[in-house]
Amino acid sequence: MSDPAAAGTASLLLAQPLGSVADVLFIAGVGLAGACLGLLADIFIKRALPRLAGSPTVRTGITTAAVTFALSALLAWRFGFSPELPAYIALAVAGVQLARVDFIHHLLPNRMVLPLLGAGLVLLGAAAGVSGEVGNLLRGIAGALILFVLYLFLALTSGNGLGMGDVKLAAPLGLYLGYLGWSHLFYGGAVGFVAGGVASTVLVLKNRGNKPKEVPYGPSMLAAGLAVILLLP
Repeated sequence: MSDPAAAGTASLLLAQPLGSVADVLFIAGVGLAGACLGLLADIFIKRALPRLAGSPTVRTGITTAAVTFALSALLAWRFGFSPELPAYIALAVAGVQLARVDFIHHLLPNRMVLPLLGAGLVLLGAAAGVSGEVGNLLRGIAGALILFVLYLFLALTSGNGLGMGDVKLAAPLGLYLGYLGWSHLFYGGAVGFVAGGVASTVLVLKNRGNKPKEVPYGPSMLAAGLAVILLLP
């Protein structure tokens, strides 16, 4: 006759791996979906902004898809099956494309930055409606305004190479960071600015003291923002 306690323990042990497998499949599936969305974003850029698309190599395409996959998978691990996840996947997909364009062309086009802001408002608004956390959305909107005004002030007064594209990118970043909390907004904005300064210094050293007229701050801002989103509770 079987022992009920032993049977229950065995069932629990069998259930745990299944849960882990389900989590892994979910994370991998979200990563794959993010990579596919990244490929669709490539097609959109080629059609809407052919001058910026250029002629990407196979290596560039694979690298872009791999980075988007990794970020999407990490965001799935961070947020789990939550209403906020689609919004942050959109940030990852658009962020990779924006970073690539800014790194190559030193440009953050309105036709990429403004849709990111609009998508963030819609997706985070829907998430706030589902979860009942409308305060998060209001904080995110306040964060967008705060970071936008701060970067505008820095661009006008510091003369450190910040462009209006960087200023406009600060708005969606502030929205996504502020939605999660004031600490996310503070650290995301501060680390992004510092990282951009470090990148500018590296470029100066690389060019033997001749500071380039345009510095791609966008990749640093996006990398810092996504890092804070992933790492800060």
